[in-house]
Amino acid sequence: MKQPQNSLSRFRQAVRDGEFLMTAEVMPPKGGNAAHMITMANGLKNRVHAVNVTDGSRAVLRMSSLAASTILLQQGIEPIYQIACRDRNSIGLQGDLLGANALGIQNVLALTGDPVKAGDHPQAKSVFDMESVRLLKAIAKLNQGFDLNDKPLTDSPTDLFVGAAVDPQSKSWSGLKSRFEKKLAAGAEFFQSQLVCDFDKLDKFMNEIAQGCGKPILVGIFLLKSAKNAEFINRCVPGVDIPQHIIDRLAKAKDPLREGVAIAAEQVQMARSLCQGVHLMAVKREDLIPEILDLAGIPPISSEPLSMDSETLGDRPPVVRISTPTT
Repeated sequence: MKQPQNSLSRFRQAVRDGEFLMTAEVMPPKGGNAAHMITMANGLKNRVHAVNVTDGSRAVLRMSSLAASTILLQQGIEPIYQIACRDRNSIGLQGDLLGANALGIQNVLALTGDPVKAGDHPQAKSVFDMESVRLLKAIAKLNQGFDLNDKPLTDSPTDLFVGAAVDPQSKSWSGLKSRFEKKLAAGAEFFQSQLVCDFDKLDKFMNEIAQGCGKPILVGIFLLKSAKNAEFINRCVPGVDIPQHIIDRLAKAKDPLREGVAIAAEQVQMARSLCQGVHLMAVKREDLIPEILDLAGIPPISSEPLSMDSETLGDRPPVVRISTPTT
């Protein structure tokens, strides 16, 4: 079952049109009230093509990314639904993906997930029934109308636009190349990177590994709020290495937050010359993302709202409406 052309989401259409892509990340609430998340995400309308909703990032408890993505979609904000393998087995993962499709969510980022010991429930049991490459393959099967065991889906295939993570600063070049190629072969349509500070390594990755892949790479840009914040990230976030010269620059600044905004804008400009997009992360200060983009010379995108009517959804089932909390 193919979707009609007018059913494509703004992000998906922008990928196909070869636009310079902008996405940003929001965290679901740690509680039952989504009002703050909605406020932060509303500030990103017409500045990014889609908003990533994290799934237990750093193994810290937060609202379900599926529920949070649905809430944003109902607000006219296009989500990229992150789904990690850590907490669910193959049945649960597939079930959530079927649900996402039924709710009108198109964009998915398939992740393995951070280790439980890194988070706030270190005693919890990890599942890891699959990892990201196998999850990508499972999503490809769902889109073809089959489950992981090659049994047909009796109530229509999914139409999910799936992406994957990549780390251009990986210490293992051969491992990075192997994983990237496996994710490409498994059906990844776009890539969002981990936080990048070393743009020489990014340039090397783009020229030696990603060159000619035909899929957009969105570089992860993180808003660093202070030298202390940068040092915390180096200690606590797996795979991240913020260089000392950036930490020193933040430490010497009269206003570290403003300096962090300037650094992020400079990095957006550097990324623009190397790849097809940026993925902005500004934990708890998503309101500063438009300013970062302004400083980087990135204009607003089309103001056309995300439509949720039956014509836009094409052959998808009706979107289930749920009430959301307000301030």
